[in-house]
Amino acid sequence: MKNLRHSSPEDLQALMKEMGEPAFHAKQVYEWIWQKHAGSIAEMSNLSKNLRERLSEQYEIPKVKVHHSQFSSDGTIKNRLQLHDGHFVESVLIPTEKRLTVCVSSQVGCSLACKFCATGFLPRKRNMDFDEIVDEVTLANEQALQHYGKGITNIVFMGMGEPLLNYKNVLKAIDKITSPDGLGMSPRRITVSTAGIAKMIRQLGDDEVRFKLALSLHAANDKKRDQIMPINETSNLDDLVDALNYFYQKTKNEITFEYILFKDFNDGQRDADELVKLYRRVPVDLVNIIEYNPIEKAQFSKPDEEVTDEFMRYLESKRVNARLRRSRGKDIDAACGQLANVDKA
Repeated sequence: MKNLRHSSPEDLQALMKEMGEPAFHAKQVYEWIWQKHAGSIAEMSNLSKNLRERLSEQYEIPKVKVHHSQFSSDGTIKNRLQLHDGHFVESVLIPTEKRLTVCVSSQVGCSLACKFCATGFLPRKRNMDFDEIVDEVTLANEQALQHYGKGITNIVFMGMGEPLLNYKNVLKAIDKITSPDGLGMSPRRITVSTAGIAKMIRQLGDDEVRFKLALSLHAANDKKRDQIMPINETSNLDDLVDALNYFYQKTKNEITFEYILFKDFNDGQRDADELVKLYRRVPVDLVNIIEYNPIEKAQFSKPDEEVTDEFMRYLESKRVNARLRRSRGKDIDAACGQLANVDKA
């Protein structure tokens, strides 16, 4: 069976012509898919029963389903999502006073093997299709309306997988999410986070994307970054600086540095000073200093509060626009770096 959502408007028009149906049915089908988020062809009530039956002989809509949800004491909701082929990924709905943010995944597992991230210890099974990513967003939006009385305000690609290694599907999903005939969300409310693939960051610039970009930095010198993020061996910091400056030159979009503090590894004054110097080489809007969330397979731990406070004070003294991001959903393993519940029954 073919996935009906992989049909373009032109494909649908050709299909209606082939079936001997009026051309306007193509628009109706498209609206059912992307505006009404139909879960089956049978739901398309303004199509004739005969047409729905004929479509169902060739096509299906393999929707992502919520397998189960966990609710944190701070209001965060983690969803285990089942894909059509039985694989699982996770997404997280994060409520704050001003925002309702959904953190979405882009791959089943991950191939980058970052030493501090639970997903990094999983094999990459496959890329998620663009329509599956859109489902993550629409399911979170339904959940937000149900539990908080309003829809999501922001999307961050900071879940499982490396978005820039699923480039075409991520960009196509964002196109559907921001399209007026889709969800109509502003691209300025979308942030794509990357572990740092210089070639693809430059490609984002060439494609003149309109969303924000975040670099998962976590160490401001190559020696330390090599230890925790193997991708740095092929896209080192000088390469990333050049790529980020190119991206900004082409798009003028916001760039954020993400920096997790690890006790006795990257939390000293020398580390802070290296971060300041790197910050000044790129037009960075914000540095997010992130609390580390322990996982079973990693030996890292979070610094003492006094060390974190001193790190923040030093950045402030150097006029770095930085904020400390407190973790949400820790009690349900939904915080940054903790997503790992993939293919367990």
